[in-house]
Amino acid sequence: MGPFPSSFCNKYILVEVAYVFRWTEAQVMPTNDARRVSSFLKQLFSWFWIPREIISDKGTHFQGQFTKLLSRYDVTHKVSVAYHPQTNGQVELTIRELKRIIQKTADQSGKDWSTKLDDALWAYWTTYKTPIETSPYWLAY
Repeated sequence: MGPFPSSFCNKYILVEVAYVFRWTEAQVMPTNDARRVSSFLKQLFSWFWIPREIISDKGTHFQGQFTKLLSRYDVTHKVSVAYHPQTNGQVELTIRELKRIIQKTADQSGKDWSTKLDDALWAYWTTYKTPIETSPYWLAY
């Protein structure tokens, strides 16, 4: 998501959501190019799991090197249809919630938003989610 006003040279937040139990990972980034997206994804693969499929929008950062990485790990890449919220609605909802939390915790100028992402993730992870009847943190740990 982004671009946002620069905060410590960062303008973007890359968000990943595991659909089944709503676990979310996110990282602040100065750019949203394929190299950075691929690096973030490789990191997630080593920490958690390799998913069967990934759904993304049609951003150029989800092409080229990103597609090669998914192919190497045998992950199916599905691209969402514009203006069709059912395709990646969970990600959109998560982004809205993270933005809301960051806005409430950042200073008035908003210049420190990138330092608030970890707090926003913790708040998101530990909040009860009605569809799964618990918090993502409880399911993961």
